[in-house]
Amino acid sequence: MKTIKIKYKDKYLDDIIAGTSLYEISKHVKEDFKYEIIGAKCNNQMVDLSKEVNENSVVEFYDRTSSIGNRIYSRSLEFLTIVAGYDVLDEHSDILINYSLDNGIYCEVVGQRLTSKLASAIEDKMHELSKARLPYTKSIVSRFDAINYFERAGRGDKVQSLSYTSNSTINLYKLNGIYDYFFGTLAYDTGQIGKFKVTYLGQNLFVVNHPSVKRPSTVSEYMPHEKLVNKYQEYKKWGEAIDLDMVSDLNKIGSSGNYNDVVRLFETHYEEELSNVAEMISKNKKVKLILIAGPSSSGKTTTAKKLSLYLRVKGLVPHQISLDDYFVDRNKTPKDENGNYDFANIKATDITLFNDHLTKLLNGETVLLPKFDFIKGKKIFKDSYLTLNESDVLIIEGIHTLNDAITKNVPSENKFKIYLSPLVALKIDNHNRVHTTDVRKIRRIVRDNQFRGNTAEDTLKIWPNVDKEAMENIYPYQDSADAIINSALTYEMGVLRVYAEALLYGIKPDSEVYPEAVRLINLLRNFMPISSELVPKDSLLREFIGGGIYN
Repeated sequence: MKTIKIKYKDKYLDDIIAGTSLYEISKHVKEDFKYEIIGAKCNNQMVDLSKEVNENSVVEFYDRTSSIGNRIYSRSLEFLTIVAGYDVLDEHSDILINYSLDNGIYCEVVGQRLTSKLASAIEDKMHELSKARLPYTKSIVSRFDAINYFERAGRGDKVQSLSYTSNSTINLYKLNGIYDYFFGTLAYDTGQIGKFKVTYLGQNLFVVNHPSVKRPSTVSEYMPHEKLVNKYQEYKKWGEAIDLDMVSDLNKIGSSGNYNDVVRLFETHYEEELSNVAEMISKNKKVKLILIAGPSSSGKTTTAKKLSLYLRVKGLVPHQISLDDYFVDRNKTPKDENGNYDFANIKATDITLFNDHLTKLLNGETVLLPKFDFIKGKKIFKDSYLTLNESDVLIIEGIHTLNDAITKNVPSENKFKIYLSPLVALKIDNHNRVHTTDVRKIRRIVRDNQFRGNTAEDTLKIWPNVDKEAMENIYPYQDSADAIINSALTYEMGVLRVYAEALLYGIKPDSEVYPEAVRLINLLRNFMPISSELVPKDSLLREFIGGGIYN
């Protein structure tokens, strides 16, 4: 009987019989994990635990305390929710997976009225399926066979989606007799997905919360992020109203060679968002400070510049101040656990000086503003004076601007907070959505290459730190925003594919971020390419692809 060697961390697992599954192999190292192992990487490829290993290999394992494991948990929980819905709901009903917030999966029932009792029944069924430890079974089938299957099953959303993808094969997963596909690996069985909580929201909506990376042993209570949820729902309903809520709707237009109207439609929607916010600000005469924050690659730079124009139309005179110019001198900058300068730490900002300047400006005094010299590592004061008149307002964008600690001396009535993010409501099909995080990640890959000379590999390697900064410094304060601007341009993924796909192919198979590159390539393949020539010169998208008037 043939045996193989499995390298795990800095040791070898000897005498493993060829053909042993990763699930069985994971039992040899389960003591290294506090929670059940849920995912694996074999020879630098993300694979299911059911995969049988037939040669000497290098493996890594993940539980739900890792970001990779947590995503596998969430994805598997989505399938569990969908399958429970098929058992509880009417024959022609379905559960839509709309979006996620705070480790909560926001779902919608279509085809029948959802009641609190039905939502509880779905949760009970999910627990029943979890206790049964049913396997998530994967099959690789041709795209045409998958289309034929979903056609027979009456799943038109999946038929349309698969009609446009360029993949020749599809990974189908089966759970309790139900087939579906997902962009990423799933857990070994439902028993690994035992912690979750269903909350009925009314209006045929419910949310399924699950453990977070930081709190893997508990499920937090549902937090009603009403402003964000309303913005998502608003964008989703608008997309449905104009028949552009699925990627296949966008591709259908592209196959006819007519994207012009679609591009203008979504550009105009974004412009209307800016106009509405400018109107809100102009009506409140007490507002003197406009604070803009959002996670990386939300389009803050362009939004701040365009909002300035709309405010001028309303008779206001905006002045932009960069929070980065108020960094403390380099020798006072805090460091992270690795000894590197932690510029995302709020203590890296000279809050005392910033508040002193704001107070003086609001009192009508003249202030000499600093300019931070990143080479010398200190603030430079030279010829940049500012005095605010009655119609003048300040626009400040930065990572901490929604945190009141950064403007603690300014009365709340003088502040207007804006949260910015591409809140994508576009779905690949009823059960697979385009994640906001993926849109930002692809935007940044393109921008970093266009303007900073970074490779896609460089960007993906630093992304965990980028995500951490948002988790710690932006998301906790998003509910305090007075307005939310959705910077998503539904057509943009077709444009970004032209730039990002080639960059992602440049990542070698031995790179630590290669599996993520493969996942993003598979995501982009759902979108037909769109020429950047159609993108207006003043578009927010130009902040990432270049060639714009604001670059």
